[in-house]
Amino acid sequence: MVTGASRGIGRACALGLARGGCKVALGARQMDKLEEVAGEICAAGGEAFPVSIDLASPDSIKEAFSKTAKEFGRIDILVNNAGITRDGLALRMKRDDWESVIATNLSGAFYCIQQVMSPMLRERWGRIINIVSLVGESGNPGQANYVASKAGLIGLTKSLAQELGSRTITVNAVAPGFIETDMTSVLKDDLKQKMLTQIPLGRIGSAEDVAAAVCFLASDGASYITGHTIDVNGGMYMR
Repeated sequence: MVTGASRGIGRACALGLARGGCKVALGARQMDKLEEVAGEICAAGGEAFPVSIDLASPDSIKEAFSKTAKEFGRIDILVNNAGITRDGLALRMKRDDWESVIATNLSGAFYCIQQVMSPMLRERWGRIINIVSLVGESGNPGQANYVASKAGLIGLTKSLAQELGSRTITVNAVAPGFIETDMTSVLKDDLKQKMLTQIPLGRIGSAEDVAAAVCFLASDGASYITGHTIDVNGGMYMR
């Protein structure tokens, strides 16, 4: 299951996992876009199941995972990718902007994880991969809500890695840096050029760069990695 699979990083992750032989459930609010991605996967010989999901609604999450399990089978790999931004300085941030970002990015991811934990525990195998962000590690002015949600998701990753490790379930995170997506495409060219000066590799990342890290963490080759955050940022932030 890949949430936020209708575009950008989520779409790239879904396509990458499908190429690796996974049957992929595609979750997002826009069913028409999901069906396009599903069509791409099926045209290439893969299997895909689009399902409507609203990460801000626990009931929607429960329904989507129940429908997926019934129609498509057990979920062995979960990629928590869906997220929103509502930027603004903390001094003037509206309560709804704070709560909606936390509800979708952090609480929504947690409720998705709850839906797959029991089956994974029974099977004694699973992969949970949370898409976080460089700013969840470094901070960023004007994004207190988004940064808090992603930093919280990093902490959740570490805690669940410790809870679930004994059952061969790994829990990891991928932290993208400056990636070419719909979210960054609206930025002005001068700001993009300024950002490029801070990236040692000298280029904006692609959704496929992030998907490659996700596919690795989902593979048997990553079976001894858990509780870790992989930075995919071109060297923009180094811990």
